[in-house]
Amino acid sequence: AILWTVELVARLNNRGYINWLKAGRCLLVLKEGLHPFIDKCIRDFHGDLLNQKPQLRNPCQASCKPKGKNVSSLCKDCTEWTTAILEHHKLSEGNTRHVNLNWDNCVPPSWRTDHWELAKAYMPRGQVSVKGAAQCDASALLYLIINCDNFPNVDEKSVKEVIQFRNELMHSSELNVTDEWMRRYQNSLKKLLQQFNNVPEIETVKQQIDEVSMFACVSVVVH
Repeated sequence: AILWTVELVARLNNRGYINWLKAGRCLLVLKEGLHPFIDKCIRDFHGDLLNQKPQLRNPCQASCKPKGKNVSSLCKDCTEWTTAILEHHKLSEGNTRHVNLNWDNCVPPSWRTDHWELAKAYMPRGQVSVKGAAQCDASALLYLIINCDNFPNVDEKSVKEVIQFRNELMHSSELNVTDEWMRRYQNSLKKLLQQFNNVPEIETVKQQIDEVSMFACVSVVVH
């Protein structure tokens, strides 16, 4: 127990580890600021699809369920939804054969009634039990932004930069990042947040990220 305590104290006095904690906190702050805006965008997107394509209002006829990334067995009405979803995937570029979506994130019979089931088609794996934007992490929301064309005014490069930093953070075997890494990460976050200056919550996000960034390491000692 004493050895573990000593190791923990060493961790808490390690600047690289504190940087790692601060970077993770920034992702949480980012998610909290973005999810209300993203939820509204997807809700509006869902409503627009239903208005533009009345056939999407038809209920599923077979309690459809994707088999991994395979949706060939879905009923006609759910297939209409897969077509609409693919049409709005940024990577499709008119050729949906080269787009691999994580269909098993979704419950197809709910596409016509639940806007977040629509959102999950554009997100990374592991979203099947997620019921809304507030339950997603920052990475999932950022992937939604770059995959769905309902966010046309957001610079994809700035989003992808933050995703890359997030991946580096999560895959740090020592849970440790340098001051230089933090500087570049914070600059990347600022560039991303500039894309959302019209979102009311973003000003608070900026302030909170600045507060996290200025947090100084507090020395911990064993008594």
